[in-house]
Formats: sequence, C-alpha cells, structure tokens
Amino acid sequence: MNKTWTTRGLFGRSLVLGTVITACGGGSGNTASVEGNWDEVVAAAKKEGSVMLYSSQNIAILESLKEAWSKQYPEIKLEFVRGTDADLNPRIETENRTGKGTADVHVVTDTAWIAAASDSGAYSQDLRGPSFDNPEYQPDASIKNGKFFLDVAATFGMGWNTNTVPEGLSNPADVLNPEYAGKIGIVNPVGIASYVDLYDFYTKNFGADYEKKLAALEPRIYPSALGVAQALTSGEIVVAPMVQPLIREVASGAPVNWALPKPSWGTPFFGHVTSVATHPNAAQVLADFMVSREGQTAQAIGVATALPGIPGATADAHSIQTPDPGQLTPQYVDKKSQEWEQLFTR
Repeated sequence: MNKTWTTRGLFGRSLVLGTVITACGGGSGNTASVEGNWDEVVAAAKKEGSVMLYSSQNIAILESLKEAWSKQYPEIKLEFVRGTDADLNPRIETENRTGKGTADVHVVTDTAWIAAASDSGAYSQDLRGPSFDNPEYQPDASIKNGKFFLDVAATFGMGWNTNTVPEGLSNPADVLNPEYAGKIGIVNPVGIASYVDLYDFYTKNFGADYEKKLAALEPRIYPSALGVAQALTSGEIVVAPMVQPLIREVASGAPVNWALPKPSWGTPFFGHVTSVATHPNAAQVLADFMVSREGQTAQAIGVATALPGIPGATADAHSIQTPDPGQLTPQYVDKKSQEWEQLFTR
C-alpha cells in the first residue's frame, strides 16, 4: 500500500464524522461479481437488493439521486453516507486494508487522492456499465484508468442574504467590507485538497492579501459549503465568498442569491466502485446510473454535469477550471492547512 497517500486523509487531527445515513435496508451482502453480460449484472444487483454510497456531495444532490434511483431500480435500496473527503477517505482506506467493506461506491473530490488511487488501482474495480461508452460522456476524458469516473463538478461562487445585502455582490473582494465583520461564512479547508485549491484560487485572482484581510474580519467557519448555504438562509451570516450555487434555495423562496465570479472555480467529483464492495453488482449498476442521463439530471443541482444538455446544470464539467493534482500533494495540503489554521483559528 502506497504510504504517501493512504494516510492522506488523517492530517494529524481527530475528526468526528458528520454523516447522513439513510434508513438501513436489506441486501444479501458479500456476493460475487458476475462475469456475464450487463443484463446479468443488473439481475444480480437486484438480488443483492441494496447498495451503499459514500459521498462528499451536497445532501440535496444525494437525496435527489436516491429518489431517481428508486424509480429506476425499486428492487435495490440506495443508502448513503455523506461526509467530507477528510472524513471518508480514511474510512475507504481502512475498509480496503481490513477487507471489510461498507461502501460500494465512493465519490470524492480530492484530486491528489483520486490520481494516486486511480494509478494504484488497489481501491477500485474496473467499470462495466454501458453508460460509460456513451460518446456524449467523452469517456476518454472522463474515465481514469478504467476505474474512476467523472460524475459532476461543483462550481463555487458568492452568496448573500437578500434581506441584509439586497444589492448583492459582484466580486469576491466585496465580501471584505468591514460592515460584514463576524457575518461572513467560509469553508474550512484543513485536510481537504479541493478547498485548499479554492483558497489558492481566490488569492491568485482577487488579491495576494485576500486571506489575510478575510481572516481579520473574523468570519464564521463551516465544515462544508452546505453549512455555509444553510447559514446564509437562516441569516446567521450575510455574505459568503465561497458557496455552491444556491439554486434550490432561491427556487424555494429563501432570502438568498448567488453569482459566479469571473474567473470562476470548480472541482470535479469522481466516483469508483470499491474493491471490497459488499454489493459489487449493485455498485456497478449505481455507477452506471450516475452517469446516465437520468442520473445526471437528478444530480444537476447547482453543479456542472458530465453530459451535455442537462437541465439545471451550471456548466460543462469538462470545461471548468479545476484543481491540479500535481500541485496538491499531501505535503502541500498539510502545509497550507497549517497556515490556514494559524491565520483563521488563533
């Protein structure tokens, strides 16, 4: 096992897993992958009766995916655990090391982890579903080493509470107004490569002293963009420089709005079927479903999609500016995480 990345998710600190687990379902468990055609894989998946997804995606996306899945495959109960990459990657590593799998499919944004895991192949099974052969999916650009598949891509921008900031924001630098001191929401990047890259992006494009000025305003810190969105909606904070598009919140009438800055940043979500999947056939069917038009439509809530022409998508997941795994080494992420903690949590 490659030690340079199997300890990647721990980062020298204790984490409490904040998860959402759907009601437990059945499933025979510990079945074998069938060697037949796709129809036989689907039949075996229905016999397994259950599939478990680990994902760092927005919970609204996961609930929507679950609903669409249940309509397509009512015989297979989808369960999911939601957590950050820093939460879930160590769990995947432990399950792989012990051979006691819980996750069948794992969706992750940590580009360094994805690159190392796809090169190693030790954590994943080869993908089999017909949706991966769809030319519109651009399989050559979307699949890494036959094991990791591009699902969607998160796009991040500015958000604000319209009751307090009716004029909105036009540039991330607008957040640095002293009037917003103590009422700014940001994500905690410690141990999360994609968020480390997001802070680098803001520093590069909106001022070398952006982080320093932001820290001086004593922002409220949240473990994920979901927490930032909820805080904006409740009025706990009034502005945020880094939140996923608040499409669902706006549609529901919440007092919030959002805009993507220019340039804008995003991070892709890649999935894989775990090597120790308890429900290996259902895992293959879920992975295939996620990149099908039905699965992509279900996930198109404030994200870029890997298929074109998906209603609600913010962009093409193949074309957004994304993190460079060569830059985001474990050592670099550790260093930047420590610098961020010294600046924002002292």
